[in-house]
Amino acid sequence: MVILVLVLPAAAVSAGLTAYEASMHTVRTQTAERHQVTARLTSTAGGGDWAKRPAPVRWTDIDGVVRTGTALVKPGTPKGSTVRVWVTRDGKVARPPATTFNAKTSGWLVGGMAAFGVGAGSYAVGAGVRLLLDRRRYAQWDAEWGLVEPRWSARFRP
Repeated sequence: MVILVLVLPAAAVSAGLTAYEASMHTVRTQTAERHQVTARLTSTAGGGDWAKRPAPVRWTDIDGVVRTGTALVKPGTPKGSTVRVWVTRDGKVARPPATTFNAKTSGWLVGGMAAFGVGAGSYAVGAGVRLLLDRRRYAQWDAEWGLVEPRWSARFRP
């Protein structure tokens, strides 16, 4: 019980905060390395279902360099349409940077998994100790019954 009362919250909070801080470092790094630009589609995006499709895009970088890449756009988006894409400092199309919501979710998830792990571990240890103690008690009971049973059952024989 002491483990559950003291260690479980400490482990959950510690693991959750560590995961949150690591994720926030990723958020800050990605936010600093990526920025959004307006690009134009160079061909009509393939169509069909609702899922976004890769399509070629072109944009002019901050330095005036024309760059090209592939971005995910809605199916059927016509050639020449403008889309917002995230690019890295070296001009490559990238996914949007992680958000603080991602960091918070990661912290809560890891904290919850740590709490579950401590709870499951303490239950397993308790079950193991109970099993060992039961085996010991059954062995003692069997040894005592071996001594008592002959005298006890002799009383009922004719």
